[in-house]
Amino acid sequence: MSVAPAPLPHVWPTVVHMLADAYQRSPRATALICGDEKLNYTAYAACVSGLANELSTRGVGKGDRVALVMGNSIDIAIATLGVQACGAQVVPLNPAYTTSELVPVLEDADCIVVIFDEVAAGTLRPLFKDHDAHRTMEVSPANSMRLTRWRDDHALANCLPLPDAQSLSTLQYTGGTTGRSKGVQLSHRAVSTNVSQREALLPTKPDDERILVVTPLFHSYAVSTGLYLSIYCRGTLVIMPRYKPEFALDAIVRHTITLLLGSPTLFVSLMAFEDFGAADLSSLRLCYSGSSALSAETLRRWEAATGCSVCEGYGQSEAGPVLTFNPRYGRRKLGSVGIVVPQTELQIVDVATGSQLLDAGEPGEIRVRGPQVMEGYRGLEQETATALRGSWLYTGDIGELDTDGYLYIRDRKKEMVIVSGFNVYPREVEDALFTHPSVLEAAVVGVPDDYRGEVLAACVVVSDSKITPSELLSYLSSKLAKYKLPRDLRVVDALPKTSVGKPDKKQIKLDFYSVDGLIQTVSSPH
Repeated sequence: MSVAPAPLPHVWPTVVHMLADAYQRSPRATALICGDEKLNYTAYAACVSGLANELSTRGVGKGDRVALVMGNSIDIAIATLGVQACGAQVVPLNPAYTTSELVPVLEDADCIVVIFDEVAAGTLRPLFKDHDAHRTMEVSPANSMRLTRWRDDHALANCLPLPDAQSLSTLQYTGGTTGRSKGVQLSHRAVSTNVSQREALLPTKPDDERILVVTPLFHSYAVSTGLYLSIYCRGTLVIMPRYKPEFALDAIVRHTITLLLGSPTLFVSLMAFEDFGAADLSSLRLCYSGSSALSAETLRRWEAATGCSVCEGYGQSEAGPVLTFNPRYGRRKLGSVGIVVPQTELQIVDVATGSQLLDAGEPGEIRVRGPQVMEGYRGLEQETATALRGSWLYTGDIGELDTDGYLYIRDRKKEMVIVSGFNVYPREVEDALFTHPSVLEAAVVGVPDDYRGEVLAACVVVSDSKITPSELLSYLSSKLAKYKLPRDLRVVDALPKTSVGKPDKKQIKLDFYSVDGLIQTVSSPH
């Protein structure tokens, strides 16, 4: 089955064009807030223009790449747009990466300049100590090397350079949890179009949105639905340098946040905080949920406590990243990630060949095509050929469409576990666990087994300390076939998380048989 929706709103050639328009229309409106620091749109445009000019003097030009290894700040917002304004590709990287993680990516990207801040300074300074100083820009309040230094040069705002829409905008590296990290190449037009595609399903109020971003701004979710969205609607982006529930609640209240970029981990964390019930969250109009699957129970609890709707969506770096969302003013379906964005076709096909179109209700691999899809993986012809077949991007995700065209994610194709010859998708088991009223978080992985080939293993976080693994297994046995039951189920204090708040399944697999941090464990008899 396939579905394609209605046309989308106005598309800017690039996100830099969006910023130029926001500056012209709302020059004095507050664009960025981080802590006590603020920039209006005039200062924002001036800083982006100033950085673009400096990068040009360092030899950065069209088609080159500039790495950003930075934590959340006003500087990373300026850097992202500044690199794009000078015609180069922005390469956002995790500042928490170790040397062994950073070096291969930097070598693969072949960056002309690396911009980093004090979060990553300890790792990056030794790497570049013997290199040309033009290759690095260290952003540091200690030496006044801030990207806000052009904020008062308003003449720069009037000559903001505008890149070519067809050129490459972003080199977004995937997490690499299943092997080598791959560089996703996105054009300016793809990135800008995807902002408008999201706007079609989740329209904002121009000059009247205050958006809180707590997730990392090196990740495509926060950049697309936070940084770029705020410019599109000429809103205010409130950036949290690091997440703590008390900081997030204070920011919502103090800045009268209207739009919260959330994730399952964020919602659970905020609701578990002792002062959550006393916080005035009445300014919230909408919450997004992305990054990983949101359980129906978490969604119900959040909406009951706040009165604010949550719209869950789905996407991946290779697709700009947004592919689907539950519409803001249309029907939201519990457990669904919504309908496909405009100018995009989404189909469910058989896993084996990827060529047989499946009917509504039949699970299979999700494939898509649209203007937001990547150009390919940098330097990886075979991987590109596998992902891009014909005009389709094969996502590697398993899902199904209902008769109304709403998508339900079932699992990652690569996470499928074969138990005694039966295909099992961990997401199905996690969804079953989430229906238990005491389950807050759950992660299910496949682990090797001499007899069955693979078996399932589950780690669960619960709200009631009296809940036992045996009780959870008994609960699952009433909902799942016996071969789908976890061989081992453990109740833990917390799940290990990736830098963007997803359960770190790679780490769970590595550590599953360690007793560290475990509360209770039980093995099923199958």
